[in-house]
Amino acid sequence: MTLSDVLLDAHGQVLLPQGAVLTENMLSLMPRHGIDMLPITAPGMSPEEQARQQEAHRARLDYLFRKYDPDLPDDAATSILHSYVSSYRLGAQA
Repeated sequence: MTLSDVLLDAHGQVLLPQGAVLTENMLSLMPRHGIDMLPITAPGMSPEEQARQQEAHRARLDYLFRKYDPDLPDDAATSILHSYVSSYRLGAQA
């Protein structure tokens, strides 16, 4: 686990800097300093996991917008919604 923020004690003293890798020994000392929660970074996803997640999002969008026809000019609201949701779920490359 890696700290996402600077870890301060009750008096404002820096115990650990941002980005510090936590060890078992460090974790065992936290209760002494009155620390019961730690700000940690989420582990990154592997490229394979990212690709699976992108594909799952794409399949879900295809299902949700299954009746959407981008060639119909009368469906501007759905076109805008599709664009926003795709950009949000799939990122800038959508």
